[in-house]
Amino acid sequence: MDLRGPAGLPTVAPTMIVEPKIRGFICTTAHPDGCAKHVTDQIALVRSRGPIEGGPKKVLVVGSSTGYGLSSRIAAAFGCGAATMGVFFEKPGDEKRTGTAGWYNSAAFEKEAQAAGLYARSFNGDAFSDEMKQTVIDAIKADLGQVDGVIYSLASPRRTHPKTGEVFKSCLKPIGRSYTNKNLNTSNHVVDEVTIEPASEDDIAQTVAVMGGEDWEMWIDALKEAGVLAEGVTTVAYSYIGPEVTWPIYKDGTIGTAKIDLERAQRALDDKLSELGGKAWVSVNKALVTQASSAIPVVPLYISLLYKVMKAKGTHEDTIEQMDRLFRDRLYGKADPQPDDEGRIRVDDWEMEADVQQAVDEAWRQVDSANLKQLADVEGYESSFLRLFGFGLENVDYSAETDPAIGVPSLS
Repeated sequence: MDLRGPAGLPTVAPTMIVEPKIRGFICTTAHPDGCAKHVTDQIALVRSRGPIEGGPKKVLVVGSSTGYGLSSRIAAAFGCGAATMGVFFEKPGDEKRTGTAGWYNSAAFEKEAQAAGLYARSFNGDAFSDEMKQTVIDAIKADLGQVDGVIYSLASPRRTHPKTGEVFKSCLKPIGRSYTNKNLNTSNHVVDEVTIEPASEDDIAQTVAVMGGEDWEMWIDALKEAGVLAEGVTTVAYSYIGPEVTWPIYKDGTIGTAKIDLERAQRALDDKLSELGGKAWVSVNKALVTQASSAIPVVPLYISLLYKVMKAKGTHEDTIEQMDRLFRDRLYGKADPQPDDEGRIRVDDWEMEADVQQAVDEAWRQVDSANLKQLADVEGYESSFLRLFGFGLENVDYSAETDPAIGVPSLS
């Protein structure tokens, strides 16, 4: 990074030693080199499995900087050879503090895409806004003409409605009555109980406004009206169902109500895209450690138990294995979507296998603070959490200074 000081003379890029600083369910620092390694590891996995036949060639990913959205962009680019556009809301670093993990992930992705001769352009801002939608539409017209794949993978705690200006905030609450169950305190490895009070009607409505399907519809409507959706376009949004132990806080709670609205949007979009020979899908994915899931009570304990069982069985997948399988086996080429009775793609199928769920259920009934490390993969959970922020990756020198102010090439 060439920084210019007084009189245009080059100055030394700011560097620092970056360590993880964890506050609750978030890490307030991110490691540029570690995030880059996390991205290149995902790219290597996709490449190791060979090209994805029949995949899209021009893909827009809304929510592309972390988790399933990032892995979707990687699968599209390095599996399908697609030109990609990504939309996210992240913060760059400076000489005093690190940027967000999503910023560094996106910088690394673009660098690798450019090295591979793949088009990649990113947009940083409010994906819920009309202004961002129009900016992306103008860029598609100028650079790509049309897109044949649209991935919707936004996970945000709040949303400003683009038409009314009203600010909505999502919450994680049960509906109808309070909910008490086991919970893993990840800071001290104590299995305790958590009680969550029920949501109000306003809580439910606000969560649906943030996490439901309205914005996905708005994106596809705007893209279609602008004529930038190609014939045969596929769009997919992501969801989760999980086992009964998590239903009060997830499937039957405020988030689950929002996901029902996402499925409503899928049916509406399916109808709208039919004239283009296109298709809308909701993909139900596996429980994994993401920045969103780590904030949900009860879920970290379930994930830790699940990891233990699935790793022993040899069926554990992270986000990149999930997205590679979704693209390779369900969405494109000679793939079979294998929809369930509600028309959803289920790449949580290995998680929900009867023997897996039986083993997790048995462990759930037994687990406490004393036997936690025997029954649950706590180390795996913590390792996955730290990797989200670029820590704990092999062949990264965390004792060395690194530049926190690296830029995303297309945003520089």
